[in-house]
Amino acid sequence: MEALVRIEQALDMAVAYAEAPGAPPQLAQAMRYSVFPGGARIRPRLCLAVAHACGDDAPDLSNAAAAAIELFHCASLVHDDLPCFDDAELRRGRPSVHRAFGEPLAVLAGDALIVLAFETLARAGACAPQRLAGLTLTLARSVGMPSGIIAGQAWESEPRVSVSDYQRAKTGSLFVAATAAGALAAGADPAPWRALGDRLGEAYQVADDIGDAVAAEEDNGKPVGRDIALGRPSAVVQLGLAGAMERLRDLVKGAVASIPDCQGSDELKALVMSESTRLVPKQLSDRVAA
Repeated sequence: MEALVRIEQALDMAVAYAEAPGAPPQLAQAMRYSVFPGGARIRPRLCLAVAHACGDDAPDLSNAAAAAIELFHCASLVHDDLPCFDDAELRRGRPSVHRAFGEPLAVLAGDALIVLAFETLARAGACAPQRLAGLTLTLARSVGMPSGIIAGQAWESEPRVSVSDYQRAKTGSLFVAATAAGALAAGADPAPWRALGDRLGEAYQVADDIGDAVAAEEDNGKPVGRDIALGRPSAVVQLGLAGAMERLRDLVKGAVASIPDCQGSDELKALVMSESTRLVPKQLSDRVAA
């Protein structure tokens, strides 16, 4: 089954549990609105690609791991858009969750998606219970303290932070989790896969910084110019546009080079390259692979 189909089915099944009879209907609606329709689903696609490369002998578990990672990501977007952080009006080309449902329900929706991610993983754990503890710990670390996406968000409130540390926590941690979780779900050693997630995660954030600086809002699907307006750490602010593009190229090359020799290496390389060109504004995309 195609990876995107597996991901969408797993996410739909997960969200359906939150919509069971007796659930607060507006919160259930806000949760579904947060998850569907999705973006490129790059993190769960990366998870399933690594699982495939490692044999994918427990597809129900790898599907759950991929869905959990995307639920974490969607939760982070809901919280990131809140008035207390970016106060973003748009996400994926439509009103952000707090604009559509109000701030209280947006906070609760983000919280509920995090809980739902762990619940989704637990439900699938019976097919390979010996792998569940490692998966749970890996995903929890990618979200919490000291270096998960929550820590990344918290760095925005600190007086000083290096751009690399900020990006590694806020964006890179979930990419590392995606590669590690794909290996763990398939019963493989996650260590050889962490470099791919680390480099691709940083590349993704650098590309996002570039898009925030030069893309049109209709192409970005969200407000642009927020990094400078809010004083956020940014590769473009630190390195300039040319320096950020050079950093992005180096990271993409490093990500491709880090892919272990495996049955799905060509698929993974193609995924990395396609994402690297998709993420930057169209007028700059030919410069990524240069």
